[in-house]
Formats: sequence, structure tokens, C-alpha cells
Amino acid sequence: MRQWTVDAFAPTLFGGNPACVVEPLARWPAETLMQSIAQENNVGATAFLVAAPDGGSFGLRWFTPSVEVPLCGHATLAAAHVLLAEMRSEASSAKFETRSGPLSVVQVAEGYELSLPMQHVRRIPTPPELSRALGAEPLEVWAGPYLVALLGSADEVRTLRPDLEALHQISLSLGGQGNVGVAAVEAPGSPHQVVDRFFAPGYGIPEDPATGSFHGILTPIMASRFTTSSIRFAQAYPGRGAEFVGRSEGDRVILGGRARTYSESRLRVLVEN
Repeated sequence: MRQWTVDAFAPTLFGGNPACVVEPLARWPAETLMQSIAQENNVGATAFLVAAPDGGSFGLRWFTPSVEVPLCGHATLAAAHVLLAEMRSEASSAKFETRSGPLSVVQVAEGYELSLPMQHVRRIPTPPELSRALGAEPLEVWAGPYLVALLGSADEVRTLRPDLEALHQISLSLGGQGNVGVAAVEAPGSPHQVVDRFFAPGYGIPEDPATGSFHGILTPIMASRFTTSSIRFAQAYPGRGAEFVGRSEGDRVILGGRARTYSESRLRVLVEN
């Protein structure tokens, strides 16, 4: 099987978040095999594709090194990049069927645009233990699939050293998946409007370098703070940068970003058809 490693939502190579994409298969491999491949790859996520009978879409599943996840934006962008750029498809878009419903990616002049379903979130009072776990006092807290904490400054976001196990337990206690994102409005004059980070102990990842699903939640939360239709985000994983452009369209969130192929390889793994 061929496999590509792609840096997704990457302003440059070695930026964004790496995802491995296995070439489309005729049927799903055993879950134990997909998890083993993802563990061996040891990047944020490995994407597996199965071609639909009509050839118009692909089944798509995502595995971190430790667990299958219900939604992964950066690996979806990477999968579309492989289909459209590496496999030389004549199409300019890719459609996927997933556990989170239909997803699509369109090729545009600036890279790609990923369409995600808008997630339900609600604003909640700040849990007292959250401030201690973050080491910062949130201005607002929102709960949904992920816990989202808005902080007072971009510097606070960049310098956080949170208690990951505490964040994990707080998110789970509020009905989330054990993951917490933080964000703040950037200072005037910055090339980005929002700076953020994402801690994912619920997925076995201490901190994720670029998280499409988080920005699918964050985009509508931040929309009322700006007069522009689109918001420019910088995910500030230490030592590695990621960039997103987000906007809301009805019940969908559109995330724009670039993808860069790092490597192509061949897996010496037998998949029974």
C-alpha cells in the first residue's frame, strides 16, 4: 500500500500538523490493523479511505496513535490533498462519508477549503478547577465536544503550561471528549486575528499542532467579535505554526488552509480483500 505524509494547515513545509494518508482501498482493513498502522506512524492522525462504488466519494476514518476519533479536520484536508494533488485526479473537489456525516474539500487558489458541520456548544460558568488546571483565568468558557476557554491575551495563550490530566478530567466531567482548546484575540497589527492552542489528552495527544475540528467550533464562537466575514487563526503550537481562515455558512463551517506533502512511502502490510 502506498502512503503519503502531509503537513496540513501548513504555511510552510514542517508546519501545520502531519497526517499520514493510506491510498484508497477496496474495503476497510481490520480495526486492529488500522490502529497498529496509526501507532507505528506516530503522527497526529492516520487517514484511511475506501472508494465508494459509484466513484463519487470516499469513506474516511481517522486514527490517532491510540484511538479512532469521530472527526479530524487536518487529516481530512490531507486526504483531499493526496486525492487531488498526489494521485493526479482531474477533479477539483473531494467528498467523504464519515462518522460525523458528509465532509467535502474544494481546491481554491489559496490551497483548500474544508466544509465541516457546525457543532453545538453552550456557554457555561467557568469551573473553578479549570483556572487552576490552565494556570490562567478564562474570560469565557464554552462546552461541547471540546471544552473551549477564551483568555485575555495572546501572550497568555502562548505561554500556557497546563495540567493535562486535570484538563482531561474536567472536559470529561462536562460531557466532552477529554480535550480543551484555548484562544484569545490577537493584538492589533498582527497578521492573524486569533491565536489558539489545543490540548488533546482525550485522544492520547498532549498538544495538537493544527486542529481543524477545534477551529470548526471556534469559528462561530469568535464570529461576533469581528466585522470581517472570515477570521484568520494562528494555532501556536510551540516550535511549529499552523494557519486557518474560518467562516460560517449556514449550518457549516468552512476552513481554508494549505497542505504540503512531506513524503511518499510504501507499507509492507497485507490487507485482505
